[in-house]
Amino acid sequence: MKDGKNYFVHETSCVDENVDIAEGTKVWHFSHVQSGARIGQKCSIGQNVNIGNNVTIGNFVKIQNNVSVYEGVELEDYVFCGPSMVFTNILNPRSEFPQRGPEFYIGTLVKKSASLGANSTIVCGVTVGKYAFVGAGAVVTKDVPGYGLVTGNPARLAGWMCACGTKLNLKADGLSEETATCGKCGRKYRKKGLDVCEIQDKGAAG
Repeated sequence: MKDGKNYFVHETSCVDENVDIAEGTKVWHFSHVQSGARIGQKCSIGQNVNIGNNVTIGNFVKIQNNVSVYEGVELEDYVFCGPSMVFTNILNPRSEFPQRGPEFYIGTLVKKSASLGANSTIVCGVTVGKYAFVGAGAVVTKDVPGYGLVTGNPARLAGWMCACGTKLNLKADGLSEETATCGKCGRKYRKKGLDVCEIQDKGAAG
């Protein structure tokens, strides 16, 4: 634990002033949490991770090794960031003409329970929908719909994923209307175009 706090920071890591880290979170070797950052409960921050100024991270987020979460990026609850995946916060960077400060940064939102595969790149200005799945090495240049599976460079829709992480038997298009049941966990889904939602069992007892 760090200075009697209810979270853990490895002795090789640096946490700046004016940082809020919630209970149960662990910050591992050689990482840096910069001023103004807010990290929720029971997150896992891997080795050599940088959390930028004023970044907001939800609860139960897992960030694997060698990831930089730059200012302007927001991660909601249960987001998974795979090893060495990349965020950006400026579209047209120039070393000769620096663009620093919130007025230059273009925001990125990663919604609840989305997974970002190893070595993927999220170009700033996009929203990755809830439970979406970005394949390893994919380069995301536009919004990803909720439950959408995207792969390639540039990333394109390749299918749909259950909340449990299993690929659903739904067409990878924006036209069809159909339903599917997850072969692993039994959750049911309805698809209308690019809108996929879970079908709740109204008969289930509360």
